[in-house]
Amino acid sequence: MVVLVVLAGHWYLSLFCQTFFLHRYGAHKMFTMSKFWERFFYFLTYLSQGSSYLSPRAYAVLHRMHHAYSDTPKDPHSPHNSTNVFQMMWKTKDIYNAVLHRRAPIAKHFDRNYPHWTFIEKIGDSWVSRVAWGTLYSLFYIFAYLYLDMHWAFFFLLPIHFLMGPIHGAIVNWSGHKYGYQNFDNHDKSRNSLIFDLLMLGELFQNNHHKRPNDANFGARWWEFDPTYPVIRVLDKLNIIRIAPEKGKEHEREVGHERVVEVQ
Repeated sequence: MVVLVVLAGHWYLSLFCQTFFLHRYGAHKMFTMSKFWERFFYFLTYLSQGSSYLSPRAYAVLHRMHHAYSDTPKDPHSPHNSTNVFQMMWKTKDIYNAVLHRRAPIAKHFDRNYPHWTFIEKIGDSWVSRVAWGTLYSLFYIFAYLYLDMHWAFFFLLPIHFLMGPIHGAIVNWSGHKYGYQNFDNHDKSRNSLIFDLLMLGELFQNNHHKRPNDANFGARWWEFDPTYPVIRVLDKLNIIRIAPEKGKEHEREVGHERVVEVQ
């Protein structure tokens, strides 16, 4: 039981940082925050993702490319360009690393206006950090096995801890573009996979999000519940963030036959 509680805690804290900080703030700037709080959530993202830490810069660039080229051959992680989820994850990894290490040309409208902290970037992307976090997860499971009567089969949960960030991305990008229903015709294959998205904290409202990429509430119908949005409203009331629809928003425009996401 303790192991499952720890797994759930790791899952949802990491997922919250991914949807709140990396996605809604880093990639879309749906709200603003002070430098102190930006550093706070930056560090929390590193702690929660651990061995699977994702760079806010690389995440923002790939996500903006995803919106601009959704389900086309240029989409960095569309399930419709891969035969299975593992192939999609591997392709995404290659593009992510090329962006992270600046080995690929990136359009200027993708590569700007995102949070950046060089110190955490260097630590988070180092193999020393990734191995150290993986060792920490493993030591906890060994302790649970020796002293908390954990069944040996629970060791098979360790890869979820090791690859938490990419696993979240794989679920959202695969399911959110293959399974479910559509509220809007976005000229892509985005879907809403759930109506109460407690599993992925609102990220599986992909069809709604692709229609309204600047809206902090991923639910569009009255019966669609995005669990992250009430948290955003509370943080806004506490003046930790400020929802500012007139600032820091993206605008989609047509460039040739491509939908390009521009960030002010």
